[in-house]
Amino acid sequence: MYLYDDFDRTLLAERVAEFRGQVARRLTGELNEDEFRSLRLMNGIYLQLHAYMLRIAIPYGTLASDQMRKLAYVARRYDRGYGHFTTRQNIQFHWIKLAELPDAMADLADARLHGMQTSGNCVRNITTDQWAGVAPDEIEDPRIWAELLRQHLTLHPEFSFLPRKFKIAVSAAQHDRAALAIHDLSVRLHRNGAGETGFEIGVGGGLGRTPFLTKIIKPFLAKRDLLSYVEAVLRLYNQYGRRDNIYKARIKILVHELGAERFGKEVEAEWQAIKDGTLALDPAIIADIAARFRYPDYERLEDNPAALATARKSDARFAAWLDNSVSNHKVPGYAIVTLSLKPIGKTPGDCTAEQMDAIADLADRYSFGEIRVGHEQNLALPHVAQRDLPALFAGLDAIGVAIPNVNLISDIIACPGLDYCSLANARAIPVAQEISKRFADLDIARGLGRLHINISGCINACGHHHVGHIGILGVEKNGEEFYQVTIGGRADEQAQLGTLIGPAVPYDDVADVVEDIAEAYLDLRERPDELFIDTVKRLGVEPFKERVYATR
Repeated sequence: MYLYDDFDRTLLAERVAEFRGQVARRLTGELNEDEFRSLRLMNGIYLQLHAYMLRIAIPYGTLASDQMRKLAYVARRYDRGYGHFTTRQNIQFHWIKLAELPDAMADLADARLHGMQTSGNCVRNITTDQWAGVAPDEIEDPRIWAELLRQHLTLHPEFSFLPRKFKIAVSAAQHDRAALAIHDLSVRLHRNGAGETGFEIGVGGGLGRTPFLTKIIKPFLAKRDLLSYVEAVLRLYNQYGRRDNIYKARIKILVHELGAERFGKEVEAEWQAIKDGTLALDPAIIADIAARFRYPDYERLEDNPAALATARKSDARFAAWLDNSVSNHKVPGYAIVTLSLKPIGKTPGDCTAEQMDAIADLADRYSFGEIRVGHEQNLALPHVAQRDLPALFAGLDAIGVAIPNVNLISDIIACPGLDYCSLANARAIPVAQEISKRFADLDIARGLGRLHINISGCINACGHHHVGHIGILGVEKNGEEFYQVTIGGRADEQAQLGTLIGPAVPYDDVADVVEDIAEAYLDLRERPDELFIDTVKRLGVEPFKERVYATR
C-alpha cells in the first residue's frame, strides 16, 4: 500500500471545501447547470438519466481495507446501498443527491479517496495490472511508476484542459492484464538486450466510434526519462489535438492522421529539448516514492500444503473455485484470489455495502488489509496464504463472491447502459443478465473455456466491446434497440479488434446469438483445449456468421 502524506490530505480537504461552495451556489441558483457542469466534472460528477453520479478514483487499482469500509459507508449513507466498479479501476455511485455530494466527498477524503480527474479533458485515473507487485511474471512493481505519474499529472496546469480525456496504463508483466493497447498512452516495463530495465511507450490507443490500438513510438526509454517523455507526448497532443471536433479530439485521431512514425519524430524532437532539464528523474525521487509503498511481512510458508490438497478432495465446490479463482503468487506459500462480481442474473461490477464491509474484514484477516480492483470489474485479494484458502472460500461464499466463473462466458464486462447513462441508446445490463442465465451451468461454461464477453450500451464503448472475444454493441434503430456483434477481439499482449459478423440483431435475439456462437465454437474447435479466440483466429468469422444467420 502507498502511504499518503500531509500534502495529499491538505489537497483533498481544500478541494472538498471549494466544491462545497460551488454546490451551495448551484443550489441557490447563482450557478445554472451549464455553469456548474465544468466544476462538477473536475470532481468526477456526472449528471446521468436519473441523478448525479459520483466517480471515485482507485489509483492503480489498490484499496486498503479502511478505504473499502468507507466506500461501504458512502454506499449505505448517501446512495442506495451499493457501488459499481468500472473498467478503469474506479467505483461509481449513481444515486447521490446534489446537496449531499460535498459531505460524501468529505467522508471519502478522510479515507484518502476522491473523484479528481475521473472526468473532464485531463489525464484520468492511471491504471495498472491488478496483480501488480505480486505477479510471478512481472519484473518489478509498476505501481511505483503509476504513482510517480499520478503525482506529477494531478492538477497539472498545462494538462488540465486537454483537447479530450487522456488515459494511461502501466504494466511490468509478460502477460498484459492492464489492457495497454486500448489506452492513449501505454507504458510497459521490460528489459532490453543489455539487461537494462526501461519502458516501451505506445500511443494512440482507444475505442469509441473510431477504435485504434496503440502504436509503439519508443521501444526503449530509460527510467530517468519517463516524466520528460510523457510530458513531450502530452505537449504535442495539447498543441495539435483537434479541439474543433469532439469526434476527432482524441490523440488516437492525431496519431492516425499524422502517422505513428511522424508523431514519434515530433515527440522525439520535443523530448530532446527538455529531457535533461528539471524533469529528468533523480534516483532519489524514485527511491522516495518506492519507499512509501509498504509490502506485507510474508512468512516462510510451505507451497501447496497437504491440508490444501485434502480440502480440495473433500469439497468439489471448493476445488472448482480453487481451479478458477486462485492464481500463483511470486512468494511461495501465497496465492492471489479473484473475487467474482458477476453473480448469475445480476449486474456485472456491482458490490453491495454489506459485501464491501465483509471483503474489508476478510482482507484484514487473510490479505494484509489490501484489495485490488481489475479492469474486468472484479476484485482481488493479493496476499493470501495458501493454508487460509479454505477459510477464505467459506467467507467469500457466504457473501456471494466465490462464484467460480472468472474468465468464463458469464464473467461479462458491461457498462451501465441505458439503465443509468444519458449517453447510452441501448441497455447493457439486462443483456448481460440474460446471457449469464443461459450459461449458469458451470460445467457448460467450463466446457467453453476462457471466453470474454464485453457489452457496451453505446458507441462510446465503456464496456470495451471492441476487444471482447465476443463484443456486443447496442444501437438504436427507429426507436428500437438492436445489437451489433463482433468476435475475435482481445485486450491482452496480442491485442486485436473484433470483426463484425453481420447485421445488428434485435434485443430479444442477443442471447440466442451468443448461444449460436458458442455452439459453433464447440463444433469447430480442433481439440478441447483450443480456446475460442484461437478458433476464430484460425477460421475467421465466416463459419460463425453462417451459424448465426442461418435461420434469421
